[in-house]
Amino acid sequence: MKRNYYIVVLIFLVFFVISFVTNILGSLNPDVIKNFHLSLTLSAFLPFAFFVAYGVMSIPAGIMLEKYKEKKIMLAAFLISFIGALIFSIFPHYLVFIPSLFLMGAGMAMLQVAINPLLRVAGGEEHFAFNSVLAQLIFGAASFIAPMVLTYLVGNLNDAGSNNAVKSIFANIIPAGIPWVSLYWVFAVLLLLMVVVIFVSKFPEVELKEDEKSGNFATHMSLFKNKTVILYFIAIFMYEGIEQGVSYWVSKFLYTYHNYDPIAVGAPIVGWFWGMMSIGCLLGLGLLKLFDSRKILMGATIFATIFLTIALFGPGNIALIAFPMVGFSISVMWSIIFSLALNSVDKHHGSFAGILCTAIIGGAILQLFIGWLGDTFGLKAGMSFIYVSLAYTFSIGIWAKPLITNETFKSKKLAAEK
Repeated sequence: MKRNYYIVVLIFLVFFVISFVTNILGSLNPDVIKNFHLSLTLSAFLPFAFFVAYGVMSIPAGIMLEKYKEKKIMLAAFLISFIGALIFSIFPHYLVFIPSLFLMGAGMAMLQVAINPLLRVAGGEEHFAFNSVLAQLIFGAASFIAPMVLTYLVGNLNDAGSNNAVKSIFANIIPAGIPWVSLYWVFAVLLLLMVVVIFVSKFPEVELKEDEKSGNFATHMSLFKNKTVILYFIAIFMYEGIEQGVSYWVSKFLYTYHNYDPIAVGAPIVGWFWGMMSIGCLLGLGLLKLFDSRKILMGATIFATIFLTIALFGPGNIALIAFPMVGFSISVMWSIIFSLALNSVDKHHGSFAGILCTAIIGGAILQLFIGWLGDTFGLKAGMSFIYVSLAYTFSIGIWAKPLITNETFKSKKLAAEK
């Protein structure tokens, strides 16, 4: 089949938009708490609303994908996300923010389900691994850029001494005192543009392999009776607790304990957290050619634990470095856990992948627990719960028994000698 490079570039753009919209909440957290007068628990309902949508939509989206195909699913996803961003932009209140984030999360979940099979077909199966890694780098770049855009918008809107272009655009639509809402107007425009781009694009026919098909609910329920499936569901659940538990609370932590400005300092540190995750992915690609993925996972967990401890209990200037290094350390975890999971069962991989994506709900539920602990004992104690997730992640390297292990230079050489 002829490769469709336009669609490949379009998918990369979709990855950028997903990340740009998804990973900004941590940068906004301190100002959202201040402007809406929230406790840490009420603040935690915001990422809960976003990521619980993954738990609700991932499996149904996979089933709908087989019936309605990629273009219709992606159109619906961007339209739903656009509506979510628009209603909060027009009515910037906490009780509107929650359903708005749920709609945006639902759209992002639908996109995640649709774009991977499309990337395999449009870019070619032989290039799928390379294109997937490149997509993750673009994903990380967007998460790095989004906080910078926030800082730029807020800085210009708060600049009392000038009448700049940003002020001219947003002056009459942003209520006084909440300049960060301007970012959701940017999201709304961007998502609407994506609706138009998807609508005018011609999509190739994607024929799912039998093993990629989502399967019916009976198949999913049968998988949940498998101990291995449950263990890996918890693994993804816990990983999301680490990733979101750091990225969502880091700016608030730096403000609370070290008095760093959330927009000028906190937001860029969140950006660097995601940026270092992208850099770590590149290193991870090399390590996976040298070592068993289970050993890499255990090593990554040890380094993440060390850097988290330094960030939580060290001085402020060191925390500014340590938090991004946590991102660097956990960068390989998602791909390793996901591949170990799929390589540990011999059938129904499409359905299993849907279950693993549903486990992203961990990024929602564990935030509530961190927020509650933070209100009760302080945010430092709340974020210390991340150690529980790290302990479980470390244990995977001990109990995981994949049917197929990752190929290393050593294993390839041994296979050639046989």
